[in-house]
Amino acid sequence: MANQADAPPPTGYLLWHVSLRWRVAMDRTLAPLGLTHAQYAVVASLHAMVTGGVRPSQRQLAEYSGLEPMYISRLVRALERAGLVERTDNPDDPRAVQLALTPRGSEVVMDAVPEVRELEERYLEPLGGRDSARNVELRRALQTLLAHADTLGGTPAPAAFGRADG
Repeated sequence: MANQADAPPPTGYLLWHVSLRWRVAMDRTLAPLGLTHAQYAVVASLHAMVTGGVRPSQRQLAEYSGLEPMYISRLVRALERAGLVERTDNPDDPRAVQLALTPRGSEVVMDAVPEVRELEERYLEPLGGRDSARNVELRRALQTLLAHADTLGGTPAPAAFGRADG
């Protein structure tokens, strides 16, 4: 009988640990810019939406980023206090606000993106880097798992999960 210690670790365990290490590395990389990984997810998603011509509500940003609306609300409040995000009344819905990056918020995003890409490149080096065939295969597999999680009632995959910047 094979020793259980010789069995490969479960896939979920490996995903969890890679995710934990990625989050710690992102937090360390972004700390000099005054951001956490979660805050970066918000400002980077907001930047992408605004660049695409959308001034989103918090709910739209939550749908785009894949984060829970209540979590987005807390993060946006913190980012607003930090002077990176502004909220204004939505002319189409008096119950909603529209979000935008401040000039300082745009500057921080533009400073963060190359740092995040460089970190991703270092993390993906064993697969041949960000643009390698092995990484493309990994990304497709992860996208498949995210989409399947949706069918199982998990947290919806972010609309932007095809982005390559973290």
